[in-house]
Amino acid sequence: MKEKGKSTFRKIEYHRKESFYLIVRGIEVGIAAGLVCVLYRFLLSKAEEYLYTVIDYVKGNPFETAVWLVLLAVLGAGVSFIIQWEPLSGGSGIPQVTGEIRGHFSHNWLRVIAAKLIGSTASIFSGLSLGREGPSIQFGAMAAKGVATVTKADKTTELRMISCGAGAGMAAAFNAPLAGIMFVLEEIHHTFDKAILCMGIVATVTADFVSKIFFGQGTVFNFNADNLPLRYYWLIIILGLFLGIFGSLYNIVMVKGQDLYRKISKIPGWIKLAFVFVISGIVGLLLPQVLCGGHSMVDFLLKEHPGVSVMLLLIIAKFLFGAFSFSSGAPGGTLYPLTVLGTYIGAVFASAATDLFNLTGDLREEFIVLGMAGLFASIVRAPLTGVIVVFEITGNMHTLLPLVAVSLVSYATANMLGSAPFYSALLDRILKGKENVPSKAGEKVLKTYVVPTGSSISGKRISDIDWGKHCLIVSVERNEVPITPKGDTVILEGDELVVLISQRRFARDINRLERIINNDKT
Repeated sequence: MKEKGKSTFRKIEYHRKESFYLIVRGIEVGIAAGLVCVLYRFLLSKAEEYLYTVIDYVKGNPFETAVWLVLLAVLGAGVSFIIQWEPLSGGSGIPQVTGEIRGHFSHNWLRVIAAKLIGSTASIFSGLSLGREGPSIQFGAMAAKGVATVTKADKTTELRMISCGAGAGMAAAFNAPLAGIMFVLEEIHHTFDKAILCMGIVATVTADFVSKIFFGQGTVFNFNADNLPLRYYWLIIILGLFLGIFGSLYNIVMVKGQDLYRKISKIPGWIKLAFVFVISGIVGLLLPQVLCGGHSMVDFLLKEHPGVSVMLLLIIAKFLFGAFSFSSGAPGGTLYPLTVLGTYIGAVFASAATDLFNLTGDLREEFIVLGMAGLFASIVRAPLTGVIVVFEITGNMHTLLPLVAVSLVSYATANMLGSAPFYSALLDRILKGKENVPSKAGEKVLKTYVVPTGSSISGKRISDIDWGKHCLIVSVERNEVPITPKGDTVILEGDELVVLISQRRFARDINRLERIINNDKT
């Protein structure tokens, strides 16, 4: 027992003095994640380029069109077999990464990278309305796990590296390093962890640097948004309410679409996915603007300035085709397509506001940017990440206050309507009926939690709280001062708790801890 106590204190001491180690690990993660995501972005750009070349070639030629559709069916069947070979390579990738970090299952990092690269590239070449950010987050996480495996990192370090790799993947996908680390803290961990913050900032900046070496320093979108006059800020509230409602509808349709697809159990999976790919080919011949992530839709919006009726048609088509594509479980994300939807909703709102209130046309792009952030906040339920990611991918310095306002209104509206956060709902469906992965009984993991305002454990002694027999409070940090925890130590709001958790029931224990600390009754 004494030896176990010494081992625990050695681990805590190391935890306190590991800043340099975290920086080195962050660089390793950033380089690995950045290189994998660069390869992925290159493959997707070529896949989309060749897709439109093929469409231009076969359009109007019945024989060539038939051959193209047959090829798409073959590709769809092939992607289905790839997903059967590595099930965790299907879908977005974000819920899978969250599930790994929370101990629900374990990826074979090399298989996932190989399967996702092939499957996602094939899906984009086939025109499915899917984005690159979800797979990029998974690629970053798996590249980080690969580094952790090769360097024989302990379990605590491995989970931190996976988390930071996910942020690095997002940074490489969007050229948005701050959004990458904020996404990890706000969406995946739901708490503030200094170790992950330190490693994550280094990893995301490094991955962003690697990405910019290959793709340049330009932003993903280039908008010339003007300042919205203060007298029109009430319009932001209306836009936020509308985006909150639309985001809730989006979540419901996407999740129900997956449920419906799975209920069609009598048809083999490879036939279903082949059918999805063929439908994508037909959509590409009729309305090519809605294919893939939707960058061509944004170009069309900015260059052609379509009317409201055309924009509404494209919103409906992109929404339905996106739900159809994502429900199939094909490898690909939804963040990029949803930002495109947000731009169009903002543009429609701007057109209506201009006609009704005589706004200047210069404010059109301001509402386009606001639409992106507000829809992100309502769907993902991560308003700070939404503000930062839109701020970084547009590079506009004048929209910060309106971005915050529309994101908070949209976020609050979606919460009031009661729809589940998108990626949480997806993770719940992945975990239905599945057992947690077996863990090594001897492994321990250090997890950090910050006690929020209003927590039920605030003001209680450590001994008065049932932490569970597999959890041990090993450190309490208050106002940057570490306190050795004892049974009579009183926990206060804002305290940073370091908990040693056994791997034996890791997933259940961290869920239980979060419910205790955050007053979550679910």
